[in-house]
Amino acid sequence: MGYGTALGIVRSAIEQGKKIRVVATETRPRLQGARLTTFELKRDNIPVTLITDSMAAMTMRSEVDKVVVGADRILRTGHVFNKIGTYGLAVLARYHKIPCYFAAPTSTFDLCASVEDVEIEHRNPEEVTVLGRSRIAPWGVEVLNPAFDRTPPGLVTAIVTELGIVWPPFEETIPKIVKSGLSVRD
Repeated sequence: MGYGTALGIVRSAIEQGKKIRVVATETRPRLQGARLTTFELKRDNIPVTLITDSMAAMTMRSEVDKVVVGADRILRTGHVFNKIGTYGLAVLARYHKIPCYFAAPTSTFDLCASVEDVEIEHRNPEEVTVLGRSRIAPWGVEVLNPAFDRTPPGLVTAIVTELGIVWPPFEETIPKIVKSGLSVRD
């Protein structure tokens, strides 16, 4: 079993004796949160509550004090690309004054690409129109199904890596941690 990135933060907190309860979103349309995240947490006996994606705002109002998500790609500017829905969680966290941390290995950082260079993959429309073997939307309906979204650096509290925590200003701290391999936290 790997330690994980976002779940690695949870596992580390538990090892430090902190009382943790995870609220996991289902992560539509592929349901990775429902299928994978909750499976790993239950296997590790970590308390977890599964919610639908559309419940995030209501849940953050009273049930959440930190948001921890993963990241698939992080630019030197601090723009974070991750599974669709991450941007929305970061916006909600900001609104509710909850810190939003992104967990990623330093291999995730891309010091060369600009925001305009990153193409967002669009996935099969049937991931949205079909659930299991049942069609849930009318034939011919137009579907928008991006696999990833982009969170701007202003919504990122910090980025947690295997080398330490990267704090803003990201255009200074990200290159430091990637190039030197040293922790940028004081």
